Amino acid sequence: MRPITALVPFALATALTAPAFAQEAPRPGTISIEGRAEVTAAPDTAFVTSGVTTQGETAREALDANTKAMADLIAALKASNIEAKDIQTSGFSVNPNYVYSDERDANGYSKPPKIAGYQVSNAVTVRVRDLPSLGQVLDKAVTVGANTINGVSFSVADPSKLYDEARKAAFVDAKEKADLYAGVAGVSLERILSISENQNFSQPPQPYMMKSAMADASGAVPVQAGEMSFSVNVSVQWELAEGK
Repeated sequence: MRPITALVPFALATALTAPAFAQEAPRPGTISIEGRAEVTAAPDTAFVTSGVTTQGETAREALDANTKAMADLIAALKASNIEAKDIQTSGFSVNPNYVYSDERDANGYSKPPKIAGYQVSNAVTVRVRDLPSLGQVLDKAVTVGANTINGVSFSVADPSKLYDEARKAAFVDAKEKADLYAGVAGVSLERILSISENQNFSQPPQPYMMKSAMADASGAVPVQAGEMSFSVNVSVQWELAEGK
């Protein structure tokens, strides 16, 4: 008799003889946390926009008056130790002054306005680096003829160190939050996968006071500089591992 041979399906035989493939390790989870920090500092620089507005029957007359007054203003600013590079023209305009009438023509339409003189405005934006002298600069500007002051703003000339301080504190804030979440979840923080930041600065409204026109001309304008805040938001992503 012929011997009986058992036939094993090829696929099954392969499965029995080939080594088992190692299972892929589960990918670790991640956690992304935002941290925030804010630092404050007194400003050391001010920006003032001031100028002169003049009137005249003709544009030429208004311009000549304005040119003289602006020359006096700029000279006074330079005499207050403001360098030429810190004085920049920020606005200039020549506009007619219109007079409107209630009269109507034969067809019942209102008559067009008439030009009754001209107005010239010229303004400069000044950087005041010596902040304690700001009140005297404002006072002198008004004394020599500046009749428009559109505002005073403050800044810190070099905020880089302030931002660095905020960055460190913001990262610490993010790390503390991440440690808290990881502890509650029973995992641990591993390597950092990414860090990104967003920075901004803000200054709460700080009123500044200008003396009355009837005040003693020898006194400087009182100014309140207040403080400015610089904040950084940082987003950090960590890889997670099973708790140790």
